[in-house]
Amino acid sequence: MSIDDSLQLAWLTRLAGVRAPGEVAAVIAALVQEWPGCETASVLWRLRDRAQVSSMPPMAMDAEDWPWIERAAVSAAPQWHADGQRVAWRLCELPEPAVLVLRLQPAQANDHFLDGLAPLLRLACLRLQRALEWLDLQHSHQQLERSENLQRALFAISDLAGSERDMPAVLRGIHAIVSGLMYADNFFIVLHDTAHDTIRFLYYADVEDPTPPGEGRDMPLSAIEYTLTWYVLRDGKARMGDAEELRSQAQGPVTVIGTDSHDWLGVPMLRDGRPGGALVVQSYKPEIGYTPSDLALLEFVASHILIALERKQGKEELEQRVQLRTAQLAEANRGLQQEIVERQRAEHLQTALFRIAELATAHIDHGEFYRRVHGVVGELLNAENFYIALLSDDRQQLLFPYAVDAMRSPPPSRPLGRGLSEYVLRLGSALRADNADIEALERSGEIVSGRSGSPSSCWLGVPLIVGDEVIGLVTVQSYDPDVSYSASDQELLSFVATQVASSLTRRRAAEALHRAYEQLEHRVEERTLALRKEIIERERVQDQLKHQVMHDPLTGLPNRSFLRDRIDRVLSAPAPSRPRCALLYMDVDRFKIINDSLGHLAGDEVLKEVATRLSGCVRHPDLVARLSGDEFAILLEAVEQPADANAVAQRVMDALAEPMPAGGKELQVAVSVGIAIGDGRYLTADEVLRDADIALYRAKELGRKRYQLFDETLARSVVDVLTLEGELRQALKHGQFEPHFQSICRLEDGMVVGYEALIRWNHPQRGLLLPGDFLKIAEDSGLIEAIDWHMFELSCERLRRHERTDTFMTLNVSALHLRHDDFDTRLIRVLERTGLPPTRVVVEVTEGALLDDPERVRATLERLRAAGVGAALDDFGTGYSSLSYLHSLPLRVLKIDRSFVHELDKEANTSSTTVVAAVLALARALDIDVVAEGIETETQYAALQAMGCAMGQGYWIGRPAPFAR
Repeated sequence: MSIDDSLQLAWLTRLAGVRAPGEVAAVIAALVQEWPGCETASVLWRLRDRAQVSSMPPMAMDAEDWPWIERAAVSAAPQWHADGQRVAWRLCELPEPAVLVLRLQPAQANDHFLDGLAPLLRLACLRLQRALEWLDLQHSHQQLERSENLQRALFAISDLAGSERDMPAVLRGIHAIVSGLMYADNFFIVLHDTAHDTIRFLYYADVEDPTPPGEGRDMPLSAIEYTLTWYVLRDGKARMGDAEELRSQAQGPVTVIGTDSHDWLGVPMLRDGRPGGALVVQSYKPEIGYTPSDLALLEFVASHILIALERKQGKEELEQRVQLRTAQLAEANRGLQQEIVERQRAEHLQTALFRIAELATAHIDHGEFYRRVHGVVGELLNAENFYIALLSDDRQQLLFPYAVDAMRSPPPSRPLGRGLSEYVLRLGSALRADNADIEALERSGEIVSGRSGSPSSCWLGVPLIVGDEVIGLVTVQSYDPDVSYSASDQELLSFVATQVASSLTRRRAAEALHRAYEQLEHRVEERTLALRKEIIERERVQDQLKHQVMHDPLTGLPNRSFLRDRIDRVLSAPAPSRPRCALLYMDVDRFKIINDSLGHLAGDEVLKEVATRLSGCVRHPDLVARLSGDEFAILLEAVEQPADANAVAQRVMDALAEPMPAGGKELQVAVSVGIAIGDGRYLTADEVLRDADIALYRAKELGRKRYQLFDETLARSVVDVLTLEGELRQALKHGQFEPHFQSICRLEDGMVVGYEALIRWNHPQRGLLLPGDFLKIAEDSGLIEAIDWHMFELSCERLRRHERTDTFMTLNVSALHLRHDDFDTRLIRVLERTGLPPTRVVVEVTEGALLDDPERVRATLERLRAAGVGAALDDFGTGYSSLSYLHSLPLRVLKIDRSFVHELDKEANTSSTTVVAAVLALARALDIDVVAEGIETETQYAALQAMGCAMGQGYWIGRPAPFAR
């Protein structure tokens, strides 16, 4: 195939005249399009990001075509599409792959067509590569230019932060810098105080709305709730776009304050990853919008602007604090001198108060106490005329226990009247008055007129207050017009009055306490006599309580605590002289039936009769005790040999064998007895009780109505169970359990169609253990569910990795699992984690599990069937109501019990054959698959095949084994 020379020359001329990658790609596509046999042609580049792919002419791509295009981008050879008509051919590899995609006519869809194009495309490939390299260089140049602009902006922001300009000038400078990077005629800076949850629009410039929100003052963040700026400050994420795009980005309503912009861009100013403010630019012009590069640029600048603003604010705040601190220091210096004076005065007052407080506990009489108080007050102020007045206990008299006056001392006491002292008591606060003040009080009727003697020129009285109660007052007065009392004197006397009141109260309390002690001693003597009588009575009651605590209330026998104390006392005897003891631990066989049948009153009669007969089987000092319920014990404190204990046990059984009346019937009561010989091996009573209980448990296992002597064999068996239980926990922790899979084959051709997952334990010392060696202990210890779920997950994971993908697997599910309502959801999660399809899993349930709760099991199996998991009924034919389950349960598989299969190779055995045939017929009628278990001979295999059984498993077909890894 060739091309016309003129066409080739024209194409080369067009190729030489283009420069951009899109133009070169269009020329290449046009040339190939004109080539005979080509239906469509397109050139693709920018293949690293599917969302950014460029094509010329534009070409729609299906998602399933991308693997084909990507293979062509990394291969030098053309890549044909699966439809046979399209081919992708890499034109160049660097600086990025470019691919030519062709759709050829069916007759031309071969490599010969491409061989004809190859010479012409070599020059085109070089031209396209140069165009892509030029585009990369242009992009790099733009990036460098943008980085330089950004670097200059950051330097300018840093210079502004360190300059001497005031804050408004700095903010205008920042606005100018941002305007140099992008369109920012409408620009504002908002700061967020996270401690107080407030914001402030620090700078605001807007051509449509010139007034800033809040007028530049702090306001709560809630004031702009649901605005775009609020969303940026709340979650610290930038937002950009027109109104519709911004509403789609918000997780709630969007509130617009002011004029709605055509395009909006807001970024957070982050401090330690948390938004400390935001920068916002917006455009009201439809022809001006913001790009992702503007977003990235503003995000980068934002943190630097926040740092610069905080530096500037910090500097201004520091200057303000320095000025404020200077003024504060000057004020403090002025107050310091006054404080020194006040402190000296306070120290003098404190010393006086301490001296008065000491007087409260001093061993002096009242007269001396008042004289010393007067002396302390006289050191603080003029107290030549001084008295203390106290209210009487009935608050009807005013007592004057101490008074010193130059003119006339008051009487020792007088009834309450309406004098100055009574006015202070009534007022409850201090009074400082001169003659004019006193005359005004007289005129107002607060006090009576007609003061006797020489009236004082200045009078000062302060109430004595304890708690909320006024108990008296302390008063000083001056008869000399040159001596008066100031407000500071009133304050001093108020302090002293407080301490005097406290001291008087303490002295009164001490006197009252002394009198109370005297009365108390007398009452103690009386009470001592009464207590002696009470102690005697209490000892009697305690003895009675001790007997009740240590004895069983129904039978009157000692209880478990009493028995333990007696055993400990026997075991604590000195070793050389300590006799061997024996403990017979017993309970009444089938006692629950007596209670359930005849009632608890009859049961109590039986227990009391048993206690009576047991007491008749021993002699002093042996002890019979009731431990709990129907459990009794006999302690033989001295036995020569175990046979002596056995003889007592037999005597007990013979005594209880006699019929006893209870509930109107003659009952035959029997007991099981466990015996432990208390020799030197035992240190505590609990050890003896433990071993006797173990022997009792063994006697019950052997059939009841017997006695069993504890020996080392029983001890080892108990220890083995505990040891194995601990090893089970370690096995689960260290993954020692492993699934083995027994094949289930199609009997017609022997093809393996499925497996039954069976658990095995790789014991580190005992080797491979079968389920019978440990499952019972796992069930008793509560570990069985955790082990089963571990095995379910391992089995599903191993089957998924198995080479066969057309087989199913059965999992044995116990009744314990089916009691949980979430069993089906947990199993589905296991299948999802392991990637095993649910249709490959069948859960096996037994008829015993169905009897537990048929409705719950049916609902669980229905949910599993809806998810794709099948159900199988195991050991069919051995239960109680198998046929009813076949109709009501969603069963996929029926497994014939091995007991029927084993009988098939015996001669003249028609019953098993009949049963198997009936099961097969019933399963076919219900459309249920059948698997025969336990096939161990060729005869059994042939018989089942002849009867039409579809599937089977057993040792003759294959033994359980792990999958090869």
